[in-house]
Amino acid sequence: MHVVVLQEEELVVDERQVHSGADAGPASHSDHAHDVYTLANIITVLRLILVPIFFAVLLTGTNNTLAFILFTLAASTDWLDGQIARRTGTVTEIGKAIDPLVDRLLIASGVLGLYIEQRIPLWIVLVLLARDLYLLAGASYLAKHRVRALPVIYIGKVTTALLLAGFSGMILDWPMVAGLGVVESAALPGWGSEPVAVWIWLVYAGVVTSLVTAGIYT
Repeated sequence: MHVVVLQEEELVVDERQVHSGADAGPASHSDHAHDVYTLANIITVLRLILVPIFFAVLLTGTNNTLAFILFTLAASTDWLDGQIARRTGTVTEIGKAIDPLVDRLLIASGVLGLYIEQRIPLWIVLVLLARDLYLLAGASYLAKHRVRALPVIYIGKVTTALLLAGFSGMILDWPMVAGLGVVESAALPGWGSEPVAVWIWLVYAGVVTSLVTAGIYT
């Protein structure tokens, strides 16, 4: 037992010598894996704080422009914190956990707020909610059985971008275009003859790719 402890201590010493040597290279991602107070994480937390503020402003129904600015700021800085973390070698475990959570909360607040404001139908809310719950259950299963988590796929990033861009435009509620006049149904805005914000088509595209993503992960 004493031999094992001694060997572990020697490994720690050797590892420290490697990192403190004159030939040591720049800090690797693992050096910062457990850091908390990094610039990227601070930006992520600020994004998280913006979510309830945006939601409250949207529900007042009196300032679409401010709601749009808050939502767009929270959405666009998702790219920024990721770039900073990768370029500075400060990718952290807490950052990898919180960043996608903020994305989901932002999308959830956007879709729920737009439904309450009667700009999108209930079925879109239910589809996106069911999809997220399905993926969450799958992730929990993988973690429980110690199976390696599935990597983020490109179409998943496309889905997030489509939904965030679509919701941003729906929040601003401009520009308005004539519907296609195919089906007169309140459940299918844009397919009837009533004018609708052009961004609804990005939302539809995001819903479709979200289902494709769920199918790929299955």
